[in-house]
Amino acid sequence: MSATIIGVDPHKRSHTAVVLDEAEQIAAKLRVDAGPGQVDALLGWAPGGERVWAIENVNGLGHLLAQQLIGRGEVVIDVTATLSSRARKLSGHSARKTDEHDARSVVIAAAHNNRLRRVTVENNSVVLGLLLDRRWHLVAQRQRTICQLHALLSELVPAGAARHLTSKKAAALLRRITPASVVELERKLVARELLEDVRWLDKRIPVAKQRLSQALAAYGTTLTDICGIGEIGAATILSIVDDPTRFPDRGHFAAFNGTAPLEASSGDQRRHRLSRRGNRQMNKVIHVAARTQIRSGGPGRVYYDRKLAEGNSKMEASARSSASYPTSSTAGSSLMSARGRWSEVDRRETSRRPPERPPALPVREVTPRTSTHPKRPTPAPGIPPRRQSDAPTPNTPKTRP
Repeated sequence: MSATIIGVDPHKRSHTAVVLDEAEQIAAKLRVDAGPGQVDALLGWAPGGERVWAIENVNGLGHLLAQQLIGRGEVVIDVTATLSSRARKLSGHSARKTDEHDARSVVIAAAHNNRLRRVTVENNSVVLGLLLDRRWHLVAQRQRTICQLHALLSELVPAGAARHLTSKKAAALLRRITPASVVELERKLVARELLEDVRWLDKRIPVAKQRLSQALAAYGTTLTDICGIGEIGAATILSIVDDPTRFPDRGHFAAFNGTAPLEASSGDQRRHRLSRRGNRQMNKVIHVAARTQIRSGGPGRVYYDRKLAEGNSKMEASARSSASYPTSSTAGSSLMSARGRWSEVDRRETSRRPPERPPALPVREVTPRTSTHPKRPTPAPGIPPRRQSDAPTPNTPKTRP
């Protein structure tokens, strides 16, 4: 007996759950208000026996509900919003945008896809993600504040402040400013407030980085042993990948991080191009690691030199080094990597390369064809040639003077 799939469309204030029949139509539905009793209401309504909860966007609005169901011993799978949207468009009810039909699309997407991620209890990788996001938010906020301070200083001082502005440089510059009007006085006061924000952020960013380093050490990883991957890069990989066994092979992992080449062939031509898809944060970490090894030495530099020797340009060799960069894992396990993807592409291109063209045939001389139309007679000397505008057209009626 197959398990009953219960689709849930979560929202901030309510959740809608449906169960479909054999014809994939809504057989039962329930709408519960988000609150302390939401899980009890769903479990009391759900059919007995083996069941699976398919929740849309577990990493978003459905996160808390999914964790509560897992805590009760239920099986929960994650259905992305993109997948459920495609199922809704292909189901024949694309014009009906209701919570019930959204939950129905979630069930259909879960029933026809057996590779969806099963949601598990939160572990230490979530802690790394939280600390990493906190640090990035502080850094981004400091950058915004520095830009605002630059704009105000350019209105107070000729040529403004120099690049790489710090709190000490901004404070010294503000001390030399003497406001000449009420507007300049208020502008200086606002600049001082921004300076205080920068000082506060300069104190919080090192603390956030220290907490991230402590959490990474407690997690236990060997990613930082790879040349080009620091604590920020290792935390990024661990927080995003979490469980590497959810990828069937290294090709799926390469497609996930955007390092797998995309085929762009047409006819007899076999071509591949870089992928702009996948997780761009992981792609950035891998690219930075590859560029670092190319500059300072390592496996990436060996691969880069080999590609240059094969006739690739520096840009192509650099791109392929990023695509084939090896990635290790934590605690003795190894993540599926994209190593060899470009090498396999090279072998396929070599095996599928069309044979050399035969030598070109001699060009046959072709005599130009002569026109059979009679030539226009040359006007006699002293008579001006007839202009095209003077020639009467057959469709133009003659006008009387």
